[in-house]
Amino acid sequence: MLKQEIDVADEEAEDMKVRRQQTEMDPATELPPPDEANLASPAGPDAQVEGQEAAAPSELEQLKAERDQLLDRLARLQAEFDNARKRADRERSEQRDYVTGNVVEQFLPVLDNFDLALKAQGSEEKLRSGVSLIVKQMEEVLNKMQVAVIPTVGEAFDPRIHEALGTVEREDIPDQHVAEEVRRGYRLRDRLIRPALVRVAHNAKQVNE
Repeated sequence: MLKQEIDVADEEAEDMKVRRQQTEMDPATELPPPDEANLASPAGPDAQVEGQEAAAPSELEQLKAERDQLLDRLARLQAEFDNARKRADRERSEQRDYVTGNVVEQFLPVLDNFDLALKAQGSEEKLRSGVSLIVKQMEEVLNKMQVAVIPTVGEAFDPRIHEALGTVEREDIPDQHVAEEVRRGYRLRDRLIRPALVRVAHNAKQVNE
């Protein structure tokens, strides 16, 4: 009888031990795996500092790369600007040469005629006639280039296109009108090339009236 009681007590003790082990091994009370525990645990100050130090060099390298790109772009733009300026200067120079060549070409026949006139053997009257033809030829060239002679004698004195060399007493010309032309003046369309050099009439009779 005593032996049976001892056996029952042993069985109850063993059963309690098993239940206690099961309670300790209950999933609700299980600890997370080591890796999950490490992820869940807050990082210490040293880990945060190491992360910032690792990120800082990457950001600095990115800024340096952007700076280098901007400097490279600026250098390319400067080179393009210099090339465009040089090209514009070259085109202007070529345009000037082209215009000058056209003008010289039109005056070459006039120069040839002057040379022939100097070599010609003839009377003074023939020489004068030849020179008159050359002057007429030059005027035709100037007209083609839209260069006009500034009107003078009989015109009212205009300081914008006339340059007064002096005055002369004239009663047959209105006062302050051009009486004599000393040197021709020219203008290209509306642009004054050089003023006409003139003498202006002083009509005392008209002034007194």
